[in-house]
Amino acid sequence: MRYWTVSEARAYLPRVRELAETIRHAAKLRAGEAGSTNGSRAPILDAQEALEEMQAGDIIFRDAMTGLLDFHAKGADGVVYFLCWRLDEGDLGFWHLPSEGFPGRKPLPRDPE
Repeated sequence: MRYWTVSEARAYLPRVRELAETIRHAAKLRAGEAGSTNGSRAPILDAQEALEEMQAGDIIFRDAMTGLLDFHAKGADGVVYFLCWRLDEGDLGFWHLPSEGFPGRKPLPRDPE
């Protein structure tokens, strides 16, 4: 299991954003909310590769339409928590315990590390 620091997760956000947008595009195509693929590579295959890359990094992808995902993290006290982010958020700014889920999101401290 990989545990991400806040700075590592923030540094990886540009790539995560690309992956989440790839998955959302495929979901919109499937739901009939996006235009045609115009002969491009099957978006579902791109989405599958994006999901596999996230899973390889121990990133939990929760929702295709919002791009909601969690990075595993562990505090200095050994408590495991999630760094929580979604596509409409510019920066990584929230965390929650595994038992709390999205409704339990709290803002990250100013200097979380």
